Amino acid sequence: MKPYPDYFITPLPWLPNIPAHWELVRNKNIFEETKDVVGDDIDAYPLLSLTTKGIILRDVASGKGKFPKDFNTYKIVKPGDMAFCLFDIDETPRTVGLSQYNGMLTGAYTIFHVANINPHYAYYYYLSLDNVKAMRPLYSGLRKTINTGTFLSCKLPLPPRPEQDQIVRFLDWKVSSINKLIGVNQKQIECLNEKLLTVVNDLLTHGVKQNRAYMKTNMDWASEIPLEWEISRVRNHFEILKRIAGSEGFDVFSVTQQGLKVRNINLYEGQLAANYSGYQFVYPGEFAMNHMDLLTGGVGIADHLGVTSPDYRVFRLFDEERCYAAYYLKIFQLCYRRHAFYRFGRGAANVGRWRLPASVFKNFEIPLPPYDEQIEIVRAIEIEEHKIKTVIDCLQQEIDVLKEFKKRLIADVVTGKIDVRGIEIPEYDLVEEDSDGESEENTESMEGEMDEE
Repeated sequence: MKPYPDYFITPLPWLPNIPAHWELVRNKNIFEETKDVVGDDIDAYPLLSLTTKGIILRDVASGKGKFPKDFNTYKIVKPGDMAFCLFDIDETPRTVGLSQYNGMLTGAYTIFHVANINPHYAYYYYLSLDNVKAMRPLYSGLRKTINTGTFLSCKLPLPPRPEQDQIVRFLDWKVSSINKLIGVNQKQIECLNEKLLTVVNDLLTHGVKQNRAYMKTNMDWASEIPLEWEISRVRNHFEILKRIAGSEGFDVFSVTQQGLKVRNINLYEGQLAANYSGYQFVYPGEFAMNHMDLLTGGVGIADHLGVTSPDYRVFRLFDEERCYAAYYLKIFQLCYRRHAFYRFGRGAANVGRWRLPASVFKNFEIPLPPYDEQIEIVRAIEIEEHKIKTVIDCLQQEIDVLKEFKKRLIADVVTGKIDVRGIEIPEYDLVEEDSDGESEENTESMEGEMDEE
């Protein structure tokens, strides 16, 4: 592929030059803001989400994620409309999307009807800018916001319409090819993760010894355990704690499916508290779990003093002579992944609040192997995790390279660094971007988290 023969210099800070026969037009000549809201016609519009995969239909019935108390102020989106998140841009996973659906999106987004341009070209162009957060010169305020008027006054490069269409055809073809390769690797990763989950499940419930007798249990995630093991309950070995910090200055823990992670509260990412003095302590060796979301929540053990949301559950092991903390961390993490906690949940799943009450958690049944075998099981799991994760890391590195190549290709084509006018597009299958695990979703802050019982 080759560049265009001639270019001219542009005033755009993120785009030094474009092909000589292209134009620069203001966004207001192609975008018309629409502020229509659903009001009382909520049932007529399916819920949409702006994610790293683009604008997708959201499965409300799944209970995943968080939902507002009502949707009356959500905006109507039609096929061909573009949605922009023009605030918190650097911290938002995806700030632009092109809709193929009739539906509704949060009123926090800016929705535009698109005219006088191939909307897919406009989407590819703004996607390329979003991939590198190129519009920083337009930000204002602590929320890194682009004023709608400022955005509409900004210019974008506009090839002749036949060339726009060719650019879209070329990118659809190439992006589909790359997505297909990414999808193959992601499928292998999914299979390996499922294999690892099966291995971990087997070790946690059958142990490391061979040729042993088993007994049936009422635990749906562990139908049988070795005959010499016991069945116990969480309350016999763990106690729930709640100690409010009363001051700030401590590391803030986020509870994820990968354990506890220290949050950088100096970045405006996701939901932030006005202050953290009302957060609860988590001491080294203590567990913290997100019992508010039993589908995507997680649990971890603190390795140093910190604080976490008062809505999460902090508990500690007091029976250290019979229980190895790392073994029970694996148990609780498995229960999240196998959705073993979910069947005991309470609340309203349709608004993203399907929680595990403290009384239920205390009575949750757990296996109790001999202490020495608990240690052996954890070591065996760590060996299996290392082997499988080494392969997964290699596959993920290939995915990362493909994604970077895709970003570079889109940027080079939509900004005129590469001339694709004479390239013949073969027949191909359109392959949309898939996600490895859950799509990163732009979620709004939610109020009214429920306190621990």
